[in-house]
Amino acid sequence: MSQLQVPLFPLQTVLFPEGALPLRVFEARYLDMVSDCLKRGASFGVCLIRNGREAGEAAATHEVGTLARIADWHVGGDGLLNITAHGTDRFHIVSVAVRRDRLAVADVELLEEEPQRPVPGRCRSLVDLLRRMFPASESLYEGLPRRFGDARWVGWRLAELLPLRLPQKQYFLQITDPIQRLERLVDLVDGLDPR
Repeated sequence: MSQLQVPLFPLQTVLFPEGALPLRVFEARYLDMVSDCLKRGASFGVCLIRNGREAGEAAATHEVGTLARIADWHVGGDGLLNITAHGTDRFHIVSVAVRRDRLAVADVELLEEEPQRPVPGRCRSLVDLLRRMFPASESLYEGLPRRFGDARWVGWRLAELLPLRLPQKQYFLQITDPIQRLERLVDLVDGLDPR
């Protein structure tokens, strides 16, 4: 497994690989982080907050997160920096240090990339569901691939688009087998179906 050091952006959201995340950046530590990432073409880590808040003191996060690469940025009419980040690889936090400016920097191990596998027949209903849901969010995924036949991609998109609680989204991020993720999603969606 590959190890690297990345700054962390703890959030009340879960970013999935190949997903898009719009952010408004206003705290000095994150403005500096974004500037550094843009200069170096580097990524930062997005992790779901376990304890704490997005602003203020460094929050405690879940140990599995997703690397994010800045795809676009602009300064809004309110003077705040707006960025769009794309999720790339998942990682596991090995250790975290909090700098004087309260930016958390983590040593992380990249998780092994999941194999690309076709969506099995028993999970095809999820593809139909995603095709119905996707147009409402399509502009967010501009420039990102669409692979309705890839079990990884379908599972990641449904986990981020379905109205799930954050711990459920984190659970789906941490699953390392794309077919298992789809099977759990089938169980979940079937449980929600009012038929």
